[in-house]
Amino acid sequence: QKKIYKYKKVLSNPSRWEVVLKEIRTLVDMALTSPLQDDSIHQAPLEIVSKLLSENNNLTTQDHESIIVAIAPLLENNHPPPDLCEFFCKHCRERPRSMVVIEVFTPVVQRILKHNMDFGKCPRLRLFTQEYILSLNELNAGMEVVKKFIHSMHGPTGQCPHPRVLPNLVAVCLAAIYSCYEEFINSRDNSPSLKEIRNGCQQQCDRKPNLPLRLLHTSPDLVSQEATLTESRLKPVIVTSNEIHVEVERNNTANQKMTAGVGNDSEPNLIDCLMVSPTCSTMSIELSAQADRILGCYVEILKMLSDYDDWRPALASLLQPIPFPKEALAHEKFTKELKYVIQRFAEDPRQEVHSCLLSVRAGKDGWFQLYSPGGVACDDDGELFASMVHILMGSCYKTKKFLLSLAENKLGPCMLLALRGNQTMVEILCLMLEYNIIDNNDTQLQIISTLESTDVGKRMYEQLCERQRELKELQRKGGPTRLTLPSKSTDADLARLLSSGSFGNLENLSLAFTNVTSACAEHLIKLPSLKQLNLWSTQFGDAGLRLLSEHLTMLQVLNLCETPVTDAGLLALSSMKSLCSLNMNSTKLSADTYEDLK
Repeated sequence: QKKIYKYKKVLSNPSRWEVVLKEIRTLVDMALTSPLQDDSIHQAPLEIVSKLLSENNNLTTQDHESIIVAIAPLLENNHPPPDLCEFFCKHCRERPRSMVVIEVFTPVVQRILKHNMDFGKCPRLRLFTQEYILSLNELNAGMEVVKKFIHSMHGPTGQCPHPRVLPNLVAVCLAAIYSCYEEFINSRDNSPSLKEIRNGCQQQCDRKPNLPLRLLHTSPDLVSQEATLTESRLKPVIVTSNEIHVEVERNNTANQKMTAGVGNDSEPNLIDCLMVSPTCSTMSIELSAQADRILGCYVEILKMLSDYDDWRPALASLLQPIPFPKEALAHEKFTKELKYVIQRFAEDPRQEVHSCLLSVRAGKDGWFQLYSPGGVACDDDGELFASMVHILMGSCYKTKKFLLSLAENKLGPCMLLALRGNQTMVEILCLMLEYNIIDNNDTQLQIISTLESTDVGKRMYEQLCERQRELKELQRKGGPTRLTLPSKSTDADLARLLSSGSFGNLENLSLAFTNVTSACAEHLIKLPSLKQLNLWSTQFGDAGLRLLSEHLTMLQVLNLCETPVTDAGLLALSSMKSLCSLNMNSTKLSADTYEDLK
């Protein structure tokens, strides 16, 4: 404490910088050689230097670098304090090609990314990391240097050993992307909220000035019409931000009338807000050259992160709530660049990855809606939409429910893509007919016409008609009430047996000790009277359970003993209200799922 007090006193009144630099080096040596194990011994010199730099703004670049090199040994095991982070940021901005950035700052930033737990408590650490990455991008090799840095953070193995690296990198990317649109976000402090854009009117709130606002289309004709209508009133003030015109009316009486007509207090759908008019979906946002470079750099980093298999599940989970400002989602360049990341999610066969394409909760839109035809980010003919539907249909928790949502919201795009010969969409339309998703007779006929207009559609529709004829024969009253398949029977054996006659009376089916898998669920759901099903020691899994839970609502007894089912599939059984007996012995059932099922 005496030594630290001495250095504080000496460095508080610097005379010559040669002496100051020598004292800083001595101070650092004292901290490094002290036998005492205490964090304050290493933090105190950093704080002294930080205060010194904040009080002396007239230092030369050479002085900056000399001080950074002098305190570098202390930064190996300690985060820099906030004021020192500001100093480092300034150096990165002013001298991005300095060797100090590579040699001294690289291990500091690596330590921050590996060990930082919350950028919210130390935002300047995040800002320093942002500036450091941007300075790497300014080097001759540019993004190649950034790519090598990201790879060094991940490590050479297939699994990154540092769990905090990915969340910290994503936090830095999100903050940097937000900063690119900050000018537009600040300009909408007095612009309509999402609710106001949706409802087309203004609600009273605490914004300043407390004036009614209205979003106008960018069409010149519409703007001229609005000007004609307002000639007799006080001339409005037009605030222009990225070609969205926000009219500020100084008529509080009119505002109260408009507010009175609003009855829905729920937060509107984000995609609907962006789709409020055709012009909004193609609004033009012009970023400054610097903001454009920042955006390009950090979107490229998100692409890099999505290329690592072990990082993709966590990345998908972090991006699932769509943590970007609405200005970014309306910016064509941003959504076009981010499309690569969404494609990587859609191509990943793991459910924890591609399920994040859907909304994080009911009533909110997700990436699936954003990049589907009609969404603001869709810039193709539905290829990405088709691949997302294909992967989601394979493992969706509620297949029937998912088909219902497609029929309600995306039937038009599905039919258009099917008309163009897309096989996934042809399968979707056939499933809608097979599961009786479509009630309207005219719509059913339109779907059938669409299917018959292509060779692949015609072939699949003929197969559907054949299955329906077999189903009618299968469900015809008659046949045995109990049936047991021989051991080692396969899915093909079960399908062959059920196609051999009528099983409308079958109530008890035992597949115990056979080799059937989840694929046989497609045949089991066609048995209308089935009440007892024994799957003991089979390879029946989660996908089959999800299908059973949707269709076999009358099932009363289910034996899953020694099957590979997990919590993900067992949770689907909670919708089976008729189930009286359930055997889950020797499965991967967890205590939490057991409580949920109870």
